[in-house]
Amino acid sequence: MECVRFASRTLRVFAILGVLAQPSWAQSDAQMTGTDSTPRRERHYWRDFTAGFAASLLAHESAHVVTSYAVGSHPTFGFDKGRPTVYSNIDAERDPEKQFLFSSMGLNVQAALDEAILDVPHSRGSAFERGVLASGIATALFYITIGRTASVSDVDFMARTSSLSKTDIALIYGGVAALHTFRISRDGRYANFFVRPNRPSEGGMRVGVGLSP
Repeated sequence: MECVRFASRTLRVFAILGVLAQPSWAQSDAQMTGTDSTPRRERHYWRDFTAGFAASLLAHESAHVVTSYAVGSHPTFGFDKGRPTVYSNIDAERDPEKQFLFSSMGLNVQAALDEAILDVPHSRGSAFERGVLASGIATALFYITIGRTASVSDVDFMARTSSLSKTDIALIYGGVAALHTFRISRDGRYANFFVRPNRPSEGGMRVGVGLSP
């Protein structure tokens, strides 16, 4: 399983998604004034966003671990070319179905989390859940692009233990990520998805990270 040492690479993904997920300024203004939902706390926006991003990645890795135990194996932790990795310790040739479950469950859980956030009625738009959504989308994009050919890639193992090709798997998870991105772009409560809202008294939006004394 390819682990999540891809933060620097996903910056380009964030830039692309930021362009795709730009609703109207009227929606953004409505959100910040509270007409659509409770205004987000600007002060800890990136802290909460990062926490949500990390929580989604933790769910991904935990799903691999739990699945390994569930199918009767015992996962171990190690490094593959310097990258932290969870090993299933499943014989993929003898038990391809078990290996497929192990390899797919991380992406499945992240996709399910994103789907729940977008479907379950609640007050949407918090920085934490934005981080969860961003993490799920970015992880899927990573695995269907540069992460699909790594030596311990989930996509590679899924293709080797099923009748699906890497392209089939990329289309499945890429399609889900694209659908989630489209739905986010159409929801005003996620206006300016990767841009921190400024204080209502100051107006506008703020890009980047600020340092407070």
